[in-house]
Amino acid sequence: QVQLVESGGGLVQTDGSLRLSCAASGRTFSGYMMGWFRQAPGKEREFVAAISKSGGRQYYADSVKGRFTISRDNAKNTVYLQMNSLKPEDTAVYYCAADPNSDYVLRSRTSEYAYWGQGTQVTVSS
Repeated sequence: QVQLVESGGGLVQTDGSLRLSCAASGRTFSGYMMGWFRQAPGKEREFVAAISKSGGRQYYADSVKGRFTISRDNAKNTVYLQMNSLKPEDTAVYYCAADPNSDYVLRSRTSEYAYWGQGTQVTVSS
């Protein structure tokens, strides 16, 4: 089992940048595929990005491709989401999540992730 705590959210203007962090407890962090999701008011939680156990492979939603970068530091038990060129439609609560069951495939469904953080609010003003 792993506990996840996100940080780094806040208020930023359009075209600004933010870096989210997700710190994981437990010794087996490197054994999990990790993902970032977001949920805007009145909408379902949606996939943003995922990263392989070693960090060598990434997978992005089309809406953030080229603007967001997911990375991880297994020595620090932390996964990051660098968000550039932010738009008002990126406003949401951002969650990190751990997928304990996939060995290779980077997955995008919320049901495939077993562990979740509490979320951090990102607000982009126009």
